[in-house]
Amino acid sequence: MPDLQTPFDASLVAALFHLVLAPVAAIHALIYKRDSRAAFGWIALCVLLPIAGPVLYALLGVNRIQRRARRLALPRLTVGYERGRGFNTPRDLPVESNLDEHHRQLAGIGDLLSEHELVDGNRVVPLINGEKAYPDMLEGIAGATSSVFLSSYIFDSDRTGREFVAALGAAVARGVQVRVLIDGIGRCYSFPPVTRLLRTAGVPAALFLPPRLLPPQLSINLRNHHKLLIIDGKTAYTGGMNIGDRHRLDRQPARKAVADIHFRLTGPIAGQLQAEFLRDWEFSTGEKLDPVTPATKEPAGQAWCRTLTDGPDDNLDQIVLALNAIIGQARKSILIMTPYFLPPRELIGALQAAALRGVEVLLVLPEKNNLPYVHWATRNMLWELLYLNIRVVYQPPPFNHGKLLAVDDCYAQIGSSNWDPRSLRLNFELQVEIFNRQFARECAGWIRQAAEHGREVTLQEVDSRGLPVRLRDSFCWLFSPYL
Repeated sequence: MPDLQTPFDASLVAALFHLVLAPVAAIHALIYKRDSRAAFGWIALCVLLPIAGPVLYALLGVNRIQRRARRLALPRLTVGYERGRGFNTPRDLPVESNLDEHHRQLAGIGDLLSEHELVDGNRVVPLINGEKAYPDMLEGIAGATSSVFLSSYIFDSDRTGREFVAALGAAVARGVQVRVLIDGIGRCYSFPPVTRLLRTAGVPAALFLPPRLLPPQLSINLRNHHKLLIIDGKTAYTGGMNIGDRHRLDRQPARKAVADIHFRLTGPIAGQLQAEFLRDWEFSTGEKLDPVTPATKEPAGQAWCRTLTDGPDDNLDQIVLALNAIIGQARKSILIMTPYFLPPRELIGALQAAALRGVEVLLVLPEKNNLPYVHWATRNMLWELLYLNIRVVYQPPPFNHGKLLAVDDCYAQIGSSNWDPRSLRLNFELQVEIFNRQFARECAGWIRQAAEHGREVTLQEVDSRGLPVRLRDSFCWLFSPYL
């Protein structure tokens, strides 16, 4: 009898599968991507790379965040942005405030962008590297009486991490409300995962968007980059520092050490940072916690502060817009320290325009980066700054992970955000605006001191790169929207 079975043609099935997936993925990228280069790149990848292209787009290119203002965000304030109506007038600062006219102009930017009000009566204390920051944070946890809320992108299970686990476990044992939130990808940086140690110590811990297959959750590109510790609703810590031995320069060899700066904030700003933690915790766990209100509201200092958030949700591009507007208001100086510098075109243009107005622009970067391909991509575009006499200085090792912005010796920004696409378009980031001349001058002093001990980059140096180096740098720069 003739064989009636039809042979299975895997290549035909794969081709048909791709013919269905590729157009769907390409159309999705065309409609939802806001950057034309990113849209074009994803469309080309979906069409030209059979099966794998659409799958990669599904894993890395689709924003699945469903967090919306009506569910988790703080209520929109009566001025600023209103959905469907756009922007209206900024809030009026109290007449008796100690902010001058230039401060008021800069403050108006955040008024229109942020859900948070500008609040007075804050104190901000810098904590350089883990040697200063961690003992201060551990002392704060040990003294907590009502609540400890901790969020970190990376929480290592090394010696430093175990010190924090022990302190958090002790807080739970004495009846303090403790919650720990760790990024779902960031936890993979250490083994064993610190979540195991936390749960053994009785500490309630959760992961932010952990990748999993069942039920599917594949948003591996959308990370929570916040570094927050809030104690009793009145003291908060934030900045660029994760938790681990890497930030203890006294415990790490120079080649592995990561210099950084963290800050202790006391005053009403701690309540704003607590609100952001509670929003992230509810999103990750479904548990809605009441904020802890300090018994006393006496001023802790003289700094006006406000929280800015950014992420692939309702706050998309908030930090980019704020930076762009602040740079445009600068009169004398713009000093930037960042570990990763691949800003969008609008920020490059804003820095160039500031330099053309005669504003001093200084950019301090690490000479040896922990991500070499980012360093190479950055070198490919530095000429755009250098030819307008914007100063670029490389810091010598150890790798500096610090993130600072100081403008006109009167305004500063601290927080978790880098000047790169991952921070400014993909991650959930948090910055704190600080309106205080003394603190702004301190920030400017740290950046200038780093520049004095660094090496100035010249236009001639960038232009004299050999062809192989230029090709390597240009190739990495080509992928800068995805780095």
